[in-house]
Amino acid sequence: MSEREKIVENFVENIHCATYEERYLKKIINNTTLINRGRNEAESLNGFWNFCIDQYDSCLRSKWYEEKYFDEEGRQLPIDYSFDQWERIKVPSCWNMHDERYLLYEGSAVYTRRFKYKNNGEKRVFIRFGAVNHEAKVFLNKEYLGMHKGGSTPFCIEVTGKLNDENRILVVVNNTRKRTNVPCDDFDWFNYGGIYRDVELIRLPETFIKRFEIYMKPGSGYKKIRAAVYTDGSVNQGNAALEINELGIKKEISIVDGFGEIEFEATPELWSPENPKLYEVTLSYMNDSVTDKVGFREIAVKGTDIYLNGKKIFLKGVCAHEDSVYNGKAITEDEIRENFRLAKEMNCNYMRLAHYPHTEKAARIADEMGIMLWEEIPVYWAIDFRNPETYIDAENQLTELIKRDINRASVIIWSVGNENADTDARLKFMSALAKKAQELDPSRLVSAACLVNHINLRIEDRLIDYLDIIGVNEYFGWYDPDVSKLLTFFNNSNPEKPVIISEFGADARACERGTSDDIYTEDRQMSIYKEQTETIRKIPYIKGTSPWILFDFRCPRRHHYLQGQYNIKGLLSADKSHKKLSFYVMKEFYAGIDKKD
Repeated sequence: MSEREKIVENFVENIHCATYEERYLKKIINNTTLINRGRNEAESLNGFWNFCIDQYDSCLRSKWYEEKYFDEEGRQLPIDYSFDQWERIKVPSCWNMHDERYLLYEGSAVYTRRFKYKNNGEKRVFIRFGAVNHEAKVFLNKEYLGMHKGGSTPFCIEVTGKLNDENRILVVVNNTRKRTNVPCDDFDWFNYGGIYRDVELIRLPETFIKRFEIYMKPGSGYKKIRAAVYTDGSVNQGNAALEINELGIKKEISIVDGFGEIEFEATPELWSPENPKLYEVTLSYMNDSVTDKVGFREIAVKGTDIYLNGKKIFLKGVCAHEDSVYNGKAITEDEIRENFRLAKEMNCNYMRLAHYPHTEKAARIADEMGIMLWEEIPVYWAIDFRNPETYIDAENQLTELIKRDINRASVIIWSVGNENADTDARLKFMSALAKKAQELDPSRLVSAACLVNHINLRIEDRLIDYLDIIGVNEYFGWYDPDVSKLLTFFNNSNPEKPVIISEFGADARACERGTSDDIYTEDRQMSIYKEQTETIRKIPYIKGTSPWILFDFRCPRRHHYLQGQYNIKGLLSADKSHKKLSFYVMKEFYAGIDKKD
């Protein structure tokens, strides 16, 4: 017997197989299975799940999900897990906030729970995850269902025929930062882990409405609405019924090969921040019906101006991270509402949700409260632009975001990324994303937050040719301490499209006071904000600002003793109990824009 054969006979898969993960990468869950059905009810699988940190990936290596407790002769096997005796963690939540031991943990963790199921006449059943950071490998009743990549967008898995009276679901979650991921291994916010948005069971008929789109048709004079319906099932020909009772609208939509669309005359009351009017829309097909609350508006650009419903607007905004002192990335509805109320108190009409898709609840609440939104995917900093798999990941996240929020009137801008060096590979990558966004949704504007050309002091980025609005991140007065360069930068630029200053700002520890020359004080921050706003108001092509950032947030790359692993550029403290001096500078600046208009 050869030496090689002896080694093979001595092979133990769970400890010797270095390629153990490959079997799981062949079954990818992506946007093609996503179900988006408005406000329809689903059954919650939230609550307490059993949970275990699994830093060596033993669950995947040793196939714990098979629950093999005995050998072929019935002898009991030793096992390294006890699912139902593990500690319990709340879903949705971030494991970093669950226990101090897990605050900085990155790697795999195993979530599992049992749930009962009784068929109530439904023919199709799906499980929907609102978001899992960053990768999720899902198992049900010892069967592997697939893997989803992308830590901020939803995904669905069909489980028809796979459910028993009692079931075990198991999810291996991994938040490891990777060079090939979107975002990659280097970013400027906290890397939370876990199942941090809702998990739901959806019961449906055999043929059902998978998703639908409805919005004001651009360029129609605010008199035409477009609707599209996507169905799933064996009956892919027929007629769907669309109703907007408040407008007296009842329309039939012909379905061919699972798709139908229609344009029709209508004069709805237009949605705006001042009048966030929403209509209840009902769509029916076969034995299925869905409802949603939808606003109708038109956002457009002409030259260097932005128009909402035909009226020139200035986007008075602020950036925000999805972050909470108490809940991490699993922010609550109350926290979302608080953020929007604080923005409105500052006279904002717009918010940039950076740097990844925030919870879908945010856009629904923004619809209701009247806040326009910039939504973004995490094509952030030094993404692996040459890697085809990285592009597939980015495009999938963009598609999932657009499919999720296409009916939200509050969302006016899709952003394809933030602060990327202007290389050939990046241009190819991000221009393709911009084209994809425009293809999927012609009713919104496309942007990206671009870097300043610090050598020539001007707005200069080849990606601009593919954008509707130019986003510019500039930190004159802070990272470049010479704030006098700001006016030179603007005067050197001659854009033919509207510009949003998507970021500016400076660090300031809450309640830290001093002179305007004392770094990290509120006074220094306020001085920079005054210089910024006084200069910005002089520049005619700037049509919006979203200073960085509404409130301080966790960031492990910030190690100055006054930062304490927080980015402290917020206009409020991390717990939002204290408004820094710059909050009032922006409030006054935005009030002045209102008077000017």
